[in-house]
Amino acid sequence: MKENKVFQLNGFIGVLAILLFLALSVFMLINETIGLAIPLLIITVFLASGMTIVQPNKAVVVTFFGRYLGTIRENGLFLTVPLTVRRNVSLRVRNFNSKKLKVNDVDGNPIEIAAVIVFKVVDSAKAVFDVDNYEEFVEIQSETAIRHVATKYPYDTFENVELTLRGNAEEVSNELARELQERLDVAGVKVIEARLTHLAYSTEIAQAMLQRQQATAIISARQKIVEGAVGMAQMAIKQLEQDGTIELDEERKMQMVNNLLVAIVSEKSTQPVINTGTLY
Repeated sequence: MKENKVFQLNGFIGVLAILLFLALSVFMLINETIGLAIPLLIITVFLASGMTIVQPNKAVVVTFFGRYLGTIRENGLFLTVPLTVRRNVSLRVRNFNSKKLKVNDVDGNPIEIAAVIVFKVVDSAKAVFDVDNYEEFVEIQSETAIRHVATKYPYDTFENVELTLRGNAEEVSNELARELQERLDVAGVKVIEARLTHLAYSTEIAQAMLQRQQATAIISARQKIVEGAVGMAQMAIKQLEQDGTIELDEERKMQMVNNLLVAIVSEKSTQPVINTGTLY
């Protein structure tokens, strides 16, 4: 199915035609000319059956004994093909808020995710005839797309990965919109925007995952501290050797590096040990 334009005439011209035929039929009845009055009344009723009103941002799908004739998109009063069935379809922008769905991310961790989908009908023929109920179709396909996208990425990680659900919300939303558009093309629906509105670990593992995140963050921070401490120790030894103020053998270099690493890496302030000599 593909939307096309149906025959339509300005409704006020149709009203004038109906009033004209009605006046003629009444005139014939008054003059007792039944043979002409009855056909004129039939024509009047025939024309009146083709009158329709189209509200702003709505379309009227016209069918004639089961055959799709076309769609009226302009708003106002129109005269179209008589004896047709007309169905209103909203062309307005609408929102669909999905429920909180529980799915597993790519690492198998259960998460809760929800999204809002902004959409509108762009092809009334597809929306009416290619799917049973396009609003229900949008709802089901949206939840299916959200589940599928959520299983493609990890919720969060400190490793070098391309995308995560928490850290790349913009990219994930764009991916969701693209996939959803492919699913809704058959219904003549355009996805204007898709955004995540809720993202969290499931309650049964939330505490454990929080501890894991904290441990991973501590390990990552420790790695940075150790790298910095080693660099500082190397710089200190190199500077002392260049100045020539102190000559250090390998054992003293090792001891100095050890003391510097302990002083820098330690979480608490280090206490200096003063050597006062040996008491006899």
